[in-house]
Amino acid sequence: MLEQVFPDFIGLFHNLYATTSLKVLERCLENKVEDVGDLILECVGKSHSKGWITEKTKRLKELLLGWKTQERSQSQSIALTSMVSLLLEFDKQLNYLEKQMEELAKELPEVELIQSIPGVGNKLAAAIVAELGDASQFKDAKQLVAYAGLDPGIYSSGKFTATSNRITKRGSKRLRRALYLAVQCGIRRRANRRISDYYDKKRKEGKPYKVVVIACANKLLHHIYAILSKSEPYKA
Repeated sequence: MLEQVFPDFIGLFHNLYATTSLKVLERCLENKVEDVGDLILECVGKSHSKGWITEKTKRLKELLLGWKTQERSQSQSIALTSMVSLLLEFDKQLNYLEKQMEELAKELPEVELIQSIPGVGNKLAAAIVAELGDASQFKDAKQLVAYAGLDPGIYSSGKFTATSNRITKRGSKRLRRALYLAVQCGIRRRANRRISDYYDKKRKEGKPYKVVVIACANKLLHHIYAILSKSEPYKA
């Protein structure tokens, strides 16, 4: 629909479906673009520089000059406006649900324990707990690692047996994603020294970045299992 109504808008923002992009598009469709620069600033806050905001505002105004003179279907414009409004409402509801989940997660002792890991905030901790469930259902850390799909796949061919660096691809994708983010937060500025040291060691061995991150996620999951099994905070 956007390709018929305002094709030049595509590509203005990296993520077309991000809140900023949708709100700006909604203003354009309603012909309320006088304060579009302020709207972009309000949406992105401090996550982008003033230069980025200025560039986007300038680029949008250039696009609008040509767009306003183009003929377009009124029915398609109305339909697109309704679709954008609906997406923004969905986004609003999702944000509300996330906040509710965060509030509920604060009451769970497991979330508080996992938050003791450097680099792991409330959202990541809640996501990990939600995917793991009761840690006591796993007899050991290896079983938990297998559940997450982080154990190395083993391939055999005749007399030759090799262990692949690729993960098995089974298990919870959401859990793996949460663990990858936790690892990245941990190695950024060396927030988690134990994981950072392990990461540096493996990189010095010449292992590829993705392989090392998977190995770090595996190690972090062992730490998480120990924390939850003993009901003790993370020890740096």
